[in-house]
Amino acid sequence: MSLECLLRDLSIKSETEDVISVLSEIRERFEERNSDKTRILSRTAEVFRVSSRSWLFPELSSHSFRSTYTDLVKSCTEYAALPLCDTDSGTLPATSYEEIPGKAVAVGGALLALSAQLGEAVKCGDSGAKALIHTLSPVLCVFSITHVQKQAWTDGSSRRCAVELLRSTVTASGSSSVQELLCGSDGGAAPSGILGSILDTLQPDMTKETWKRNEAVKHVFSWLLVQVGRPCLAEYLDKVFPTSLLISDDYRTENKVLGVHCLHHIVLHVPAADLRQFNRAQVLYDALYNHLYTSEAPLIQVVLPCLIVLLSVLEKPLGHAGLPRTPNRCDSVLRLILTHMEMEHKLALRRIYASNLLLFVETMGISIARHLKRLERVIVGYLEVSDAPEEKARLSILEVLERTIQVAWPRMECRLSVLARSLLRFLVDVSAESLAPELTEELSNRATRCLLLLDHCSHGRLRVELKEVDSSCVCERVLKCIQDLTQAECVS
Repeated sequence: MSLECLLRDLSIKSETEDVISVLSEIRERFEERNSDKTRILSRTAEVFRVSSRSWLFPELSSHSFRSTYTDLVKSCTEYAALPLCDTDSGTLPATSYEEIPGKAVAVGGALLALSAQLGEAVKCGDSGAKALIHTLSPVLCVFSITHVQKQAWTDGSSRRCAVELLRSTVTASGSSSVQELLCGSDGGAAPSGILGSILDTLQPDMTKETWKRNEAVKHVFSWLLVQVGRPCLAEYLDKVFPTSLLISDDYRTENKVLGVHCLHHIVLHVPAADLRQFNRAQVLYDALYNHLYTSEAPLIQVVLPCLIVLLSVLEKPLGHAGLPRTPNRCDSVLRLILTHMEMEHKLALRRIYASNLLLFVETMGISIARHLKRLERVIVGYLEVSDAPEEKARLSILEVLERTIQVAWPRMECRLSVLARSLLRFLVDVSAESLAPELTEELSNRATRCLLLLDHCSHGRLRVELKEVDSSCVCERVLKCIQDLTQAECVS
């Protein structure tokens, strides 16, 4: 269909030759209360496809030219906007979003046609098109990111359309990736990056009073945040840090998890000096420490790794050998975690605690000796409880024990009796349990390794005691372990 026929179909005077006037009239038709918006979007997409680039993007572009395009694009994206939520939960039933995917596909089709033409014009060196794509990119990106994720308001078609539009926007801007589009070609806060503009666009919807009104905004924010790393992210710390804290401080677990996920990314990709400035790191530590009192496994799963990284920002590295190591926040966190581990009976939480405990041992080094009494009780208790079929908790706790022996070996001989008895009892239990053969082998090997390390710490005392064991009283697997131990000369 020719441009003249398309304009006639849209009830726009065919003699109108100015693109600004045409687009303004299309927007007016689109915003009319009873207009067939899907048909108008389809015809608008055709207008973009069949029109010449010289008509769409005049060489001498003006502010009014860019404003006209911006107003039309915003009007289109608002058609596919999510309904606002006025409840404290910040969620709406899935039925509230039934029409959104179809609307998003219709809008995405028109915007995709526009971005494709812009991309071709930019390739040809059109300065007007280059300025226009830089102006439109924030709106196009926010719309794409809103519909690119698997959420209640998207389906397969709308997500595919959003992915294609985002890719087209990146190409049209002359960028090689989303990261370059957001941060600029030099990876920093270059003028060509649009991240600042997007964050400014989102800011009114991310205040304490408004962030729950649109369920998509928090997901758009978190998606954008994790695309940005060093050194660009530090330039926007004042904009992303308060918002991430706000989300993490919500009463709903899923929002807390999302907020902590954002905070973890910030801690990993912002220099420590910037995090310590204005007491940000301490504020974050207090927020994360309070989350440790929860019994929600998904939240603990994201809080512990974030805390471990943050502690390396807050606390100075271990001093030279011989210097006193005063208790610090690492000790406070570990004491609380060990207290929770002793009392925890939920297998999901036991696995999470055990898998993250090794990181604390690695971080604290010899300072772990201050906590050996309680750590011993935790290790013994976790070895006694099976979490079949994968035995993740017991595998992790054996790894913790092995590393603890290695870093705190001068203090382990006095604990030889308790730990050796627990490991031998563990070997007997594992031999009697119906586990996969390869898993049984791995558990046995790790326990044997721990016994070898304990023997090394005790200068061979354990080996001597085990030689006196009556072979008729133990099963074949345990006997093999004892034989391996008694025949070993040294431990690497």
